[in-house]
Amino acid sequence: MELSSLAFWILATMIIISGLGVVFLKNIVHSALALIATFIGAAGIYLTLHSEFLAAIQVLIYAGAIAILIVFGIMLITKGEGKMGETNLFGKYKISAGIVVLIMVSLVSYLVLQTPWQITTELNESLMSDIAKLIFYDHVVAFELAGVLLTVAMIGAIMIARGVKKNG
Repeated sequence: MELSSLAFWILATMIIISGLGVVFLKNIVHSALALIATFIGAAGIYLTLHSEFLAAIQVLIYAGAIAILIVFGIMLITKGEGKMGETNLFGKYKISAGIVVLIMVSLVSYLVLQTPWQITTELNESLMSDIAKLIFYDHVVAFELAGVLLTVAMIGAIMIARGVKKNG
């Protein structure tokens, strides 16, 4: 087995386990951390596919910004210990849900095995430099404004999460 195949299977297993953690962990903060691990695993898969730019965007946008936004939402909303209540996952539809899952897994497995996958060629390095030129030269004002907006949003979220102290 090649190193890239081994890396893919390790990252895919990490994504599946952390994805299950997002759904089944009872502590909502642990669930958010599992979501971050899922995003980082997806970035690792992009790296194995030689798509460094997508991996960097995955880490910056999803694992960074979106996950932090979710954690701030949890901090603002949760009062108490942060545990999710007991729920009956599918209720009276457990058998029906199991049948639907079995059919969907069978269908996806069949389609994956029957599809003639084509090997892609390597991306040329100029693609990355073209994207960098677009971001940092042609659209530098929009890029800087997005950075300022994210900074202001982060400061506002911190101020709201800290709460207001009353004088006297």
